[in-house]
Amino acid sequence: MKKLIKNGTVISSTGADAADVLIDGETIVAVLQPGSDVAVSAEAGAEVIDATGLYVIPGGVDGHTHMELPFGGTVASDDFENGTRAAAWGGTTTIVDFAVQSFGQGVRDTLDQWMGKADGKCAIDYGFHQIIGDVNEQSLKDMDALVDEGITSFKLFMAYPGVFLSDDGQILRAMQQAAGNGSLIMMHAENGLAIDVLAEQAVERGETDPVNHGYVRRAEFESEATHRAIQLAKVGAAPLYIVHLSASEALEQVAIARDKGANVFAETCPQYLYLNVEDHLDRGFDGAAYVCSTPLRTKHAHHHEDLWKGLRTNDLSVVATDHCPFCMKDQKELGRDDFRAIPNGIGGVEHRMDLIYQGVVNGEISLPRWVELCSTTPARMFGLYPRKGTIQPGADADIVLYDPKRTWTISQDNHHMNMDHSAWEGFEINGHVHTVMSRGRVIIENDTYTGSTGHGKFLRRGLSDYLI
Repeated sequence: MKKLIKNGTVISSTGADAADVLIDGETIVAVLQPGSDVAVSAEAGAEVIDATGLYVIPGGVDGHTHMELPFGGTVASDDFENGTRAAAWGGTTTIVDFAVQSFGQGVRDTLDQWMGKADGKCAIDYGFHQIIGDVNEQSLKDMDALVDEGITSFKLFMAYPGVFLSDDGQILRAMQQAAGNGSLIMMHAENGLAIDVLAEQAVERGETDPVNHGYVRRAEFESEATHRAIQLAKVGAAPLYIVHLSASEALEQVAIARDKGANVFAETCPQYLYLNVEDHLDRGFDGAAYVCSTPLRTKHAHHHEDLWKGLRTNDLSVVATDHCPFCMKDQKELGRDDFRAIPNGIGGVEHRMDLIYQGVVNGEISLPRWVELCSTTPARMFGLYPRKGTIQPGADADIVLYDPKRTWTISQDNHHMNMDHSAWEGFEINGHVHTVMSRGRVIIENDTYTGSTGHGKFLRRGLSDYLI
């Protein structure tokens, strides 16, 4: 049966307009002027969904999640079933997760492994990036093959020696390969070798609390690695996407490169816009809940203000979550005596849309920019547009009805992620997801989950819209 969403305000990356949206099966077939003859005719044969007082927005696209990620002797606590269901609760209808090759493993084997983890489990649609943790001749050949299969972005690390770190020569070779096959290189930009020196020295001094995680992962190390990655990408002639950028100094390097016309992009995450070392990491061992990499930064600098500015100026193009949840009990507790052993990650896939909407409430960004950062640009960045990230004829009917007047408070008691704590405990939110549709099917309605395991489909992605 056709569905007609009427009486709402459609928010796109270019503006806000009163419009009716007609859906046939899984697809948007028309965006109509309210009261027009065509709209009236469409209503006669459709199930009407009344969106009075609500924003009608494209479903969120979270381009950076880590379901079931092995890390630090444990595994992220959200699997693909629970994690994608939590994403749906928060208005995200597409994720792009990561297949993980670490040193000594084969790219093809690890992709098959992650495809198996997700197959038949996801509540929403999903795709994959491929982590390349062992750059060698076979890995480079596999990059070409994966592009043909819809895996069109590859993540490299300048951190985590012995597990994921690639040296500059390996990075350059992977960038050259990407330049040849049209894929996008994603970079974790921190100087991992230097970080490990400071971390070892801190532990030798007896400084083992979680707050030291923030102290040793210096902003200078993020800035230096970001600059180095940009220069390598220039030589390798590859587009570059910096993940989870947290520091003003690193943002400055991206802005300089973009001002010179470089094909360089960056994302940030909600934790870097709101949380800080002093109020969150510095809580004794309770600060382990906030250990993530890149780390939270000090509130005594201008990181938060600069990152919001970067979102306005487009030096930061995307907001993702780096969703990588771990429980305190039996997981974060692995590092009780040594911050280096704390699994790195914060759970946030359920709260991204709400937290960035607070930027609208607080006057940091506009409504269209909210949609652009959380839906449209990530869809375009990762080869999913115009199927995802937009409300227009031919797009998948991934649609969120958002209530800007409802207020609530985030808590461990009301989130749906598989975690025994919340990094966002007590955050007051102005705005709330009202209804979520995934490919035309209502999966969240009246504070009730109506979706099903396995509804989500694997997405073969095209090349990024931003390649030049």
